[in-house]
Amino acid sequence: MGSGSDPLLLLQCSASTSSFPEATHLALSSSITVPKTAPTRLRRPGSTSTDPQSNPNDFVSTGAVYLAWLLRDVSVAEYMKQVRENGLPTGFVSVTERKNVVDWLEDKTQNLPNLVSAEPVSTTPPGTPPQVRGGAPLPTPSSSHRISESTSSALKRRYVADTADIEVVKKIKQNEIELQDRNTVLRGIKPNNFHSLKESFAERLKKLKEGSKGGASLSASSSGDLKMQPKKAKNYYPIIMISSSPTSLVTMHNVKKFLSEAVFEPSQDARARATSEGNARPEDMIPIYRKRTIIDSSGRETEIQARYFVVDSTEALAKFGPDAWDRVVCVMTTGQAWQFRPYKWTEPKALFHHVKGIYFTWTNDPQNTKIKDWNVTELKIDPHRRHVDKSVVAHFWRILDQWTSANKPSLVQG
Repeated sequence: MGSGSDPLLLLQCSASTSSFPEATHLALSSSITVPKTAPTRLRRPGSTSTDPQSNPNDFVSTGAVYLAWLLRDVSVAEYMKQVRENGLPTGFVSVTERKNVVDWLEDKTQNLPNLVSAEPVSTTPPGTPPQVRGGAPLPTPSSSHRISESTSSALKRRYVADTADIEVVKKIKQNEIELQDRNTVLRGIKPNNFHSLKESFAERLKKLKEGSKGGASLSASSSGDLKMQPKKAKNYYPIIMISSSPTSLVTMHNVKKFLSEAVFEPSQDARARATSEGNARPEDMIPIYRKRTIIDSSGRETEIQARYFVVDSTEALAKFGPDAWDRVVCVMTTGQAWQFRPYKWTEPKALFHHVKGIYFTWTNDPQNTKIKDWNVTELKIDPHRRHVDKSVVAHFWRILDQWTSANKPSLVQG
């Protein structure tokens, strides 16, 4: 073919054709004819092979490169359509590589990723198409720079790095700073030893243990010294008080299922169910258990089972001892002031200064103006949609945990 002409499609190296699927060879120039399926030196993505003859499936075929150049100006969708119609469902030049291949063929760039180095050209008998060891040369749209009239000049020479450049690269690498991610930056270059810190606390712990053993023999006159001794551990669980009003949404009949299982059951239904089971009268103190996840300073998560007690009267509260009101963290109210008459603080403003106030109501009920100045949090229960109960109860525990941590941290469990 003449200078500046396109590669010619041939049938068995003789007759020409205009159909790419029917063609068997490509005439790149008057002296270079290669099979359409011959592998080029352009590796397929993900391959590490270096010899196209030994591993032809790891390299892009000559026909695939030709199609990439021929369809260089069409859209991505049209390119993919033409590739399939021309019998190349696989092994074609990918959309992301097409521009680089075309630029290299048109001598617009000197760098083509995945292009392996060429090897010397093997000789072939006269009259047969030249065969190139190391893969067929990439077809070009013209005979300008990439394919000369001789087969040997169609191969790119192996690049030999300059010695001075190698030394410069070595110096640059010596001054490189390795990038770090969120995991490596937390690991120091030397191990930390906390043995000295452990020893400093060992003596203090020993004195505390010795003091707890001798504390029982101390007389009343040494009460000042008793304050310095560690207190004996006891079950100091927080208490939640609810209203005894029959109109309350949360009563002793349904409070356990509501706060423990996050399922609201109307009080009358819960009472009828308990009666059918032989439990007509509820307990005056109901334990509530809930799972909590504690995260320590090292980021380790630990799941504990927190425990609370629910009562609806001061008589039941008195069973916890003289300091029972110090353990009350929450009071659920119906908005009726008579509920607080037997309490330690009978005025709503004073009461809800010392405990967290919660007011449960239906979602369709109007706002209760009585509790506007009581410093209580209003939580709404849907009369029909039970799947939202879980979010309501989770909100309740979140509010209570925050208030207890800020106002009565000694009652925080875990």
